[in-house]
Amino acid sequence: MRKQLTIGLFGFGCVGTGLYQVLNQSNLLDAKIKRIIVKNKAKKRIIAAEHFGYEASEILNDSEINVVVELINDSDEALIIVREALAKGKHVVSANKKLIAEHLDELIDLAKQNKVSFLYEASVAGSIPILRNLEEYYNNDTLSSVQGIVNGTTNYILTQSNYGVSYADALQKAQELGFAEANPTLDVDGFDSKFKLVLLIKHAFGLSILPENVFNYGIRQIKNQDVKYASEKDYRIKLFARAEKIGDKIIGFVAPHFIKKEHVAYQVDNEFNAVIVEASFSDRQLFLGKGAGSFPTASAVLSDISALQFDYQYEYRKSDKESNTEFTEDFYLKIYLASSDVDALKTIPFAQIDEIFQSKGYNYQTGYVKFSDLSKNNFNDLEKLFFAVLPEPFLNENEIVNSKQIKEDLINEIV
Repeated sequence: MRKQLTIGLFGFGCVGTGLYQVLNQSNLLDAKIKRIIVKNKAKKRIIAAEHFGYEASEILNDSEINVVVELINDSDEALIIVREALAKGKHVVSANKKLIAEHLDELIDLAKQNKVSFLYEASVAGSIPILRNLEEYYNNDTLSSVQGIVNGTTNYILTQSNYGVSYADALQKAQELGFAEANPTLDVDGFDSKFKLVLLIKHAFGLSILPENVFNYGIRQIKNQDVKYASEKDYRIKLFARAEKIGDKIIGFVAPHFIKKEHVAYQVDNEFNAVIVEASFSDRQLFLGKGAGSFPTASAVLSDISALQFDYQYEYRKSDKESNTEFTEDFYLKIYLASSDVDALKTIPFAQIDEIFQSKGYNYQTGYVKFSDLSKNNFNDLEKLFFAVLPEPFLNENEIVNSKQIKEDLINEIV
């Protein structure tokens, strides 16, 4: 049965303004925004000042308000708001992926204790309804992989690089278009994608992981030579958030990937996001949509508000089913490692080298490395090195040993 929703909104920036507009245009919701809390009294806004307040208590202490929508940038302040709202028995909708990834289990427990819902579809991939689908559609399917492009800023920059635009120029254009912040670190160094990956892993595999235990590497160090290499091999470079289940282990990380033409994300360009889900019964499916922007993100927030009319909650059923699943870095992956300094390539131990190229100003090698050796390094700070994952399957220790033996046998036969 539908119920009336009275909303207290924190934040009236890009997404908050979009939500106000789409909510007023929807005839399907019995919901209204009673109060909006903002910080800057002097800022000009599209609606009259009487709609706004400046103290959190105006919403949190209002017994008529049964839904809190949190859309502010400050994750520390947002945590205080969300905790108190849940404790006071108010449903909460949030788009703050950093806040949620860092405190998810605590907030799940708090919502359960107070018999309210905590929803956050807008925190992952903008308009793409991925979390609800992982909860509902894939509830009885065994998932093997969730991966994709979940950051529109980096995808825009990488798209421009295909046309010969340098990283610096593409970033500047992204900032001018509003895709990138003045300080783009969270986006270009892969932190934003990592927070989203933590949430995807929770809903896909039932595993709770702290963000600090997930490796993230972005696109800051990409050079024109790396883009040229990709073009010569008929690849494109995409920043992927990637999680796979192998046996009873989950692997997950964020890094640039070379992808082939036949990959479903090959043509996903500019600010668009794409999430690819692979499962036993439904096989491979692609979710595509805009990952940022006022209306796309607001549409995801609106979807959560709509679900609250029927007391919808995430059930986290996979958290019970997958209780023996563990997160691991014990696997091998094939990478391309490049540097202007040939000696810098020696800092990463390769278990198997397949190709070496050296020239006066550009050097690279490809081959398999153990991920736990790779993840010890903070690549975002290593200006001389760039790596990207090559489109080859992950291997375990035995497969690496067997692969090396086969190569040695072939060499001996040739000799």
